[in-house]
Amino acid sequence: MILCLGEAIVDLVCEREVDAVDEADAFAPRFGGALANVAVAAMRAGAEAGLAGGVGDDPWGRWLHSRLEAEGIDLRWFSLVAGLQTPIAFVTFDRAREPSFQIYGEGIEAVRAVAGRIDQGIEAASAFVFGSNTLVGDPERELSLHARALALERGVPVMFDPNIREHRWSDPESAVTLCREACTGAAVVRANRAEAAAIAGLPQGADPFEAAEALHALGARVAVVTLGPDGAIARGEATGEVAGTPVEVVSPLGAGDAFMGALAAGLDQRGWDLARTVEALPEATAAGARACGTWGAVA
Repeated sequence: MILCLGEAIVDLVCEREVDAVDEADAFAPRFGGALANVAVAAMRAGAEAGLAGGVGDDPWGRWLHSRLEAEGIDLRWFSLVAGLQTPIAFVTFDRAREPSFQIYGEGIEAVRAVAGRIDQGIEAASAFVFGSNTLVGDPERELSLHARALALERGVPVMFDPNIREHRWSDPESAVTLCREACTGAAVVRANRAEAAAIAGLPQGADPFEAAEALHALGARVAVVTLGPDGAIARGEATGEVAGTPVEVVSPLGAGDAFMGALAAGLDQRGWDLARTVEALPEATAAGARACGTWGAVA
């Protein structure tokens, strides 16, 4: 089982372009949350996946739980937390189809519900996946780093997705520092072009091949940099690149999560032989492209 640690949220999506949120006239509920998306994408790509975390024990939380259950996600480490409000994100898209979010409720703190049981989750895992969202607050960071250290100690492959969202951080530089530290020992670090440059300490627009090499130098055994429609590259114990999968873009929401989940599934099917990472990249880029063909984060 690929164990993902992170949030699940409800995305209420306005499925048309608007110049401002006051133009939105309808919102459709969609499944969301970076690591929940990764878990679903991994399952749909043929792997077994679990989600460690939680949501509020309220109607929207039960809505999310039922959809995770329907996807076949292992929910032994996922809780409905009494007294906590399940987060809802109102998502709108501008004329370039770039999303904006208005989030109500806080989903990250629900991750704490697994604190007393994360050791059992790591024990049952074939791989552990986490991202930067659970590195923001002190309790969630402590939990994430404990799980990471335990996985490394037990030889469980660790995948890290520095899904940096600057609005979450009071000090963006601390985000970069923590992401650099999380690269050390990771089997795979997956970043987009901008994130890779920031973590590598390179200017925005820097050569992504140079950025990937820098992530490997920081300790990632394989660094994968996604290039949107131009595909993806890998450097480290596996070196190569793949072209993008053509798609008529509806929205980019969740494309990186879909890529990450499919990549995890591909590596799981290859026995976590990191030398074969490039073999899994076409499946991952195709999953990312499919996510771009829908308004929601999960195709």
